[in-house]
Amino acid sequence: MYFLNHFFECYGWEGAALAGAMLLMLGVQLYYYIFCYGRIATYMNNRREAVRGEEPSVSVIVPMFTEDYAFVEERLPLILAQNYPSFEVVLVYVGQDNDFYEELLRLKHTFPQITVTKLHLDPRHPISRKMALNLGIKSAYNECMVFTSVDSAPQTDRWLSLMAKGFSRGDVVVAYCGLEEKKGLGNFLMRSWRMMHSADWICRAVQHRPYRGTFQNMGFTKSVYFGVRGFNHLNMNIGEDDLFLQEVMTRENVSVVLSPRATLREKVWGGLGWGMERARYFGSARRFYPRTARNFRQWEGGSRVLFFLMVACAQAVMPLEFKIVALILLLIRWGVVLFGIKRLADRLGERRMLARYFLYDLLSPFGELWLSLSLIRKDEKVWR
Repeated sequence: MYFLNHFFECYGWEGAALAGAMLLMLGVQLYYYIFCYGRIATYMNNRREAVRGEEPSVSVIVPMFTEDYAFVEERLPLILAQNYPSFEVVLVYVGQDNDFYEELLRLKHTFPQITVTKLHLDPRHPISRKMALNLGIKSAYNECMVFTSVDSAPQTDRWLSLMAKGFSRGDVVVAYCGLEEKKGLGNFLMRSWRMMHSADWICRAVQHRPYRGTFQNMGFTKSVYFGVRGFNHLNMNIGEDDLFLQEVMTRENVSVVLSPRATLREKVWGGLGWGMERARYFGSARRFYPRTARNFRQWEGGSRVLFFLMVACAQAVMPLEFKIVALILLLIRWGVVLFGIKRLADRLGERRMLARYFLYDLLSPFGELWLSLSLIRKDEKVWR
């Protein structure tokens, strides 16, 4: 009691309010980086009860919307070289180039596990990714299906075996896909954005409150798909990895695969502008997310901004000893954040994150603000 009276005498109610609010925001931040993101680093999926055998046959479904020779020559071989005894690769080509389609068909002579199907592209009737996936699902031979994209590549030959093992613990399997590592600050910020936004839904999934995955690295069974009569939100060109999964995910049927060997890496086709436009495109589905999922992300970003502002306020108007304590709290937070980010990055297979992470820590709230403002205007490319 004496301490409180002395504190009020020295700093007044304004200083007491600032100190209390600063400690509260610091507590929220520590909760996220220790108890939420920290849980990802220690999660063990094999503790879940098995629902099927360890090595189910798997169909890998890949939609192709361009004549992507780079995929055929560089990334498809990485899928075919997976160290797994029983799988097929279903390629769904959406286009008009018969020569390219014939080349895909010829691949089957060398790789009998390939199945090729085609949707004729008519500019008057655009074909969405959901339509291509629906054809791929109907063409797949196996009950368990893994989905990826032509832009994504496995990092090891264990990717498919780990995803298949995930089906032994659930009917819906979600895993991480990072961005290709390149030089430059823009690439680092995009990779950090991908990692931290993925950490949000992964964290919720390991807490048995799943709400999404990522279309480059996810899977579900045919029974799940046909049990709800296919994809929902058919008036949108997006949503198969979040809006659809929200419909089929439960607390018990989701298997989370977390390993650097199960991580995919998506090719980067541009700089920071490309990344921001991509975030805006896929961010159009956010309005349909559960309120709790949206609040989870907003609380982390909001508490971080408020904590930084309070530390800055303390440095501007408070006495020297108050400033020193505020800086100590700031250093404590950054120490906990860096420790948590290192464990998270190691689990997800991300490299060289720590040295410049403070830049993302400071700049990402501006990116969130830009994204929120940009989503006010309807993106016509999203809607059919």
